[in-house]
Amino acid sequence: MEQTTSNFAHLHVHSEYSLLDGFCRTEKLVERVKSLGQTAVAVTDHGAMYGAVGFYKAAKAAGIKPIIGCEVYVAPRGMTDKEHGIDNNYYHLILLCKNETGYKNLSYMVSKSFTDGFYVKPRIDLAMLYEHCEGLIALSACVAGQVPQLILAERYDDAKAHAIEMAERFGADNYYLEVQNHGIANERAVNSALIRISSETGIPLVATNDAHYIEKSDAKVQDVLMCISTQVTVDEPKRLKFESDELYVKSEAEMRELFPEYPQAIENTAKIAEMCNMDFTFGNYHLPEFQLPDGESDAGEYLKKLCLVGLSKRYGKDADIHLERLDYELSVIAKMGFSEYFLIVGDFISYAKRNDISVGPGRGSAPGSIVSYCLEITDVDPIRYGLMFERFLNPERVSMPDIDIDFCVN
Repeated sequence: MEQTTSNFAHLHVHSEYSLLDGFCRTEKLVERVKSLGQTAVAVTDHGAMYGAVGFYKAAKAAGIKPIIGCEVYVAPRGMTDKEHGIDNNYYHLILLCKNETGYKNLSYMVSKSFTDGFYVKPRIDLAMLYEHCEGLIALSACVAGQVPQLILAERYDDAKAHAIEMAERFGADNYYLEVQNHGIANERAVNSALIRISSETGIPLVATNDAHYIEKSDAKVQDVLMCISTQVTVDEPKRLKFESDELYVKSEAEMRELFPEYPQAIENTAKIAEMCNMDFTFGNYHLPEFQLPDGESDAGEYLKKLCLVGLSKRYGKDADIHLERLDYELSVIAKMGFSEYFLIVGDFISYAKRNDISVGPGRGSAPGSIVSYCLEITDVDPIRYGLMFERFLNPERVSMPDIDIDFCVN
């Protein structure tokens, strides 16, 4: 089995979540990295982060450090500009998460690229990037990046100026000029200019392989994926295809052979990997914060106030009879940390009813809660029908409350 030292990490990798483009299956990717003696790897799917959690778990299980990233699409103007012939063009940019702040910023931008910036591709723009670059490392990307594209357009001064601006925005050691060598003609011209920019500005180089598949022999499979994506057959002579079969997960030795005069570009991959320390925490709930009204400071106490009002409204003179049941449910809800959850659900159900939006009376296990009944989340009396609260929420089985709610489509 081929082994290398761990002074190199792949920072530009497309998993199967670069849909119909990447063929790096997550489990096989981490197996390959581990077999090469590498200790870290990034996944930078095109415009999306669908695979981040699965990749993170697979890498951790294999003892490989996962680096969460994305190859985002950057609009040539504003991300809301959508004029054909101008805005259907876009640049690539690699973004890697250093920490939780970076992950939140990247997640926000990727989400906005779909909801606000989608035009041909999910796009961000430089204004958004500069506002949300904290906690992120940027690489100038493949030949489709903005700096390489300016170089290929023979606009060296503009390419250099943009690189300097990016370096200033991201800060020291957070922006790198990305050199690649897959045997593609345009890469030679780009690399020559990137090396010149680096020498003139001090912006560091980093060597990557634009990995779309695991082994070199997988190039044929990836080619078929592109045919499916572009709806052509493999026999079509003028179809879109890669110019190289070198886009696989290479060993450190192979990467060093590609850049023998620039060992620092290889070693910078390990430096970047050391800087990226984003960890997910699983098993915790992250609920929205309920905005308490003026004069209220405790969600549990405010929930109890609302429930007591509802108890009186629902049961009238018999309200005190059911006070023990209400107190028991409220104590369980508070102990499990779901007081704000009930306030949130009660709030939007109340809004719907005030605005003549038809809401179902409740189904499933939620009608077993007198708290739900008092908040008018449900309209089924759990006392009258002998419904059990423990079927809905049980401190012995820690899980989110499951309140099934039906809204009218009109």
